[in-house]
Formats: sequence, C-alpha cells, structure tokens
Amino acid sequence: MKQTVKHILRALLLVAVAAAMGSCVLGRKYQSPELNLPDRLSDSAPDNDSLLFADMRWWEVYSDTTLRNLISATLANNKDMRIAAERVQELAQLRRIDNAAMLPQIGGTAYGEREWENYGGNNPDVSPEFGAKLTLGWELDLWGNLRWARRKGVAEYLESVEAQRALQMTLIAEVAQAYYELAALDNELAIVRRTLATRQEGVRQAKIRFEGGLTSETSYQQSQVELASTATLVPELERKVAAKENEIALLAGRYPGPVERSSLDNAMKLPQELPVGLPSELLLRRPDVRAAEQALIAANAAVGMAYTDRFPRIRLTGAYGLEGDAIQSILQSPYGLLSGTLTTPIFSFNAKRAKYRAQQHAYEQECARYEKKVLTVFQEVNDAIVGYNSAREACVLKRNLEQASRKYVELARLQYINGVINYLDVLDAQRQYFDAQIGLSNAIRDEYIALVQLYKALGGGWDTTPPPTEEQEEQREEQEEQREEQGTRPEVSEPR
Repeated sequence: MKQTVKHILRALLLVAVAAAMGSCVLGRKYQSPELNLPDRLSDSAPDNDSLLFADMRWWEVYSDTTLRNLISATLANNKDMRIAAERVQELAQLRRIDNAAMLPQIGGTAYGEREWENYGGNNPDVSPEFGAKLTLGWELDLWGNLRWARRKGVAEYLESVEAQRALQMTLIAEVAQAYYELAALDNELAIVRRTLATRQEGVRQAKIRFEGGLTSETSYQQSQVELASTATLVPELERKVAAKENEIALLAGRYPGPVERSSLDNAMKLPQELPVGLPSELLLRRPDVRAAEQALIAANAAVGMAYTDRFPRIRLTGAYGLEGDAIQSILQSPYGLLSGTLTTPIFSFNAKRAKYRAQQHAYEQECARYEKKVLTVFQEVNDAIVGYNSAREACVLKRNLEQASRKYVELARLQYINGVINYLDVLDAQRQYFDAQIGLSNAIRDEYIALVQLYKALGGGWDTTPPPTEEQEEQREEQEEQREEQGTRPEVSEPR
C-alpha cells in the first residue's frame, strides 16, 4: 500500500511539472486590424453627440403600439430567430467540450473474464480474471493546442451570439419597413377610392350637362375614361395589400392572414434631431461587425491550432484498482498503472506544415472580409444619412405640392361651374391632385423607411431587453406629465 501511495505521489509530481511546462502558448496572439477610421460618420453629422439615436430602444423609436406588438410577436415566433437561438445553444455546449478537453479524463471499469487456451493442442489452460479499476487520462497541453481550440470555440460562440443580435436588428427593421409599406398601401387605396367616388360624381355631372346641351360629348367621354382608368387601380392595390400582409405574417411566424395596423399619419413620431455618433461607437454598436471580428478571432485561433499541431504530444495514463483471478481474493489484489505516451509527426510533417500555411491564408481571407464589412457598414450609414435627409426634404416639397394641387382643383371646380373653363381643365386639375396625393403618401412612407434604415445602419434594435408592459408605459407617461407640470427636464438614460 505504501508503494502504491508513493507511485501516486510521484505521478502527481510529474503531472505538476508537465503542467508548468505547458503554461506557454505558441503562435501569434490576435491583434485587431488597423482600420484608419474617419473622423466623422457624415459631413452633416454633429461633431459632439451626447445621446445617440441608435442608443434608443426600438420601442422608443417605433411609438405605434400596434407595430410594437407586431415586432414583439416576430421576435418571439420568427423561425430564423429560433434557428439562431438554437445555434447559440449548440455552440455553448460545444464550448463545454473544449473546456473538458483541458482537464483529466476520469473513468471506471469493472470486468470479469475467463480465457481458455490450448497452445499446441496438448496444453489446455484456463485463465480467469476479475477486476475493478479507476482510470485517468490527461493530454498535456505543452504548446497550447488545446488552449487555441478553446479560444476558437469561445470566438465561434460569441460570433453566434452577435449573429443572433444582428438578426434581431434586421428583423425589427424588416417588420417596421413592411408595416409602413402596408400603411402606405392602405392610404393609397383610400386615395384611389376617394378619387373613384369623385370620378363617378364627375361622370354624373358631365352626363347631365351633355344631355342638357351645356357641354360636348368629348367631355362626357373623357370623364368616363378617367373613371375607368381609376377603377383599374383598385384590384392591383388590393393584391399588393394582401401580399404585404402575407409577408408580415411570414416574418411573425404565422400563416397568411390579415394584419392589424394604424393609419400612415399616426404610424410614427419623427424626431427633430438625429445624433449619429462617432465611427468608433458605430463599430461597438453594430452586432454584425462584432460578429465579423469574432470570426476573425476564430480564424486566428485556427492558425494557432495548426501551428502547434506540428509538435509532439504527450498523454499520461494512469489506473488504480483491484485485479485477481478469483472473486474471493480480489480485495487482497491491488493493481496500479502509470504510463506516458509521446506522439510526434514524422512522415506527415509536410502535410501539417501545409495545413498551417493554408490556415494562415484563411486568416488573411477573414481579415479582408472584416475590413470589407467595416467599409460596407460605413457606406450603409452614409447612404442612410443622405437618404433620410433627402426623404425629409422631399416630404416637405410633396406636402406643399399636395396643398397647392388641392387649392387648384377647388378653384378649377368653381370656375367650371361658373363657365370660365371647360370640363377637360377640371379633369386635368383632378389628375394633378391625385398624383400629388399619391406622391405625398409615398413621400411619408419613404421618410419612415429612411428612418428605419438609418436606425438599423447605426446599430439600433439589437438590445434584447423586453419592451415595457402597458402598465409600465402608463407609469412612464404619468411621470413625464408630472415633470412637465413641475417644469423639470426629463432624465436622459445612459447609452447601453
């Protein structure tokens, strides 16, 4: 028994020495690429932004309660979100495997066997054997191969987490955009139906005046043409409405069907100012950029694994237990084993070196992808800022045009009644007013969508904090009202 204890202590000493030798990690430590970021995101952006537009929670940006509920349902039921969540859990479990590989593997066996032999045909022999053993195996990470594998697993896990956040950011933007497009289609359909009613009244009046000899048949026929032309717009718009509802239903993870929505005018409150922040803050907020960097870290770890795989490996194996030729005497038959195995590549050294070089090239590819991703993100932000500013300006111009066209068509109708102009001039004014209404509706839609795209481009919407309940929202509104009555400014929450 004393000898056994001595052997165990000696083995532990060897393990401690080996662990001390294995404290170094061979390979190149990861360093983030030098990006040479610009000083500002856009020339139109303020120099010093305090509260960033992207730091607002998505339910603060999208104030429509119906849209909030739709986004919440999408995040809960969307199938792509479910796939991403399961991917995160899968890699979380794989991380445990990488962590377990760093530790000794302990197991146990219990067995009984009876071996019969007869060498030469004249020497029969029966050899029974019984045993119960505790086994231990440990691969010493002398060069850091296992630690590189663990770092790779961690990076892949974090990449999946950021990918899930990026998916959430994208889904929120897609649902909001589809919602505003649907509201715009509803508004356009309402405009067409109002115009259709006006055209029907115009045909009735033109018929009366034609039959009374007050106008020519040309005006009457032209009014019928305008009525038929307007009526043809209704089926196509109804088809687009149904298709957009089905698109939203698919995003929300449900079968096609009607979608509850508000009117376009009440869909969202547009902020007056949109501070966008600094380039460095953008890289921190965008989860897809963070995911790309984690993929780069994983590629660097793969290079380290391939580099250390060229060196010898040492594995310690130990066993202690009982072993005997009879069950009655097994308790008086201790058993112990300690062995070490050294494996080293000889003929496969060139192949391992080629693998290492291939991983280096793979890392360089991933580095280029990361740099390209950063450039793409900055392009998206600049395009979104320009698009939003242009959409706001266009919306103002379209609103002025709609107001002028409405006054013009009212004036034309009065002049026609008084006999100053003919009915063709009235139809021309009505066409201009119709086009102006559709143009304004599309401009409002485009302004909403431009804000959605800007919010997404700046990295807003990935926060997984659940939106407030109706009770919490009512409490917040009451507190804001109290602050306004007291003349105090509301507190600004810290950016996440």
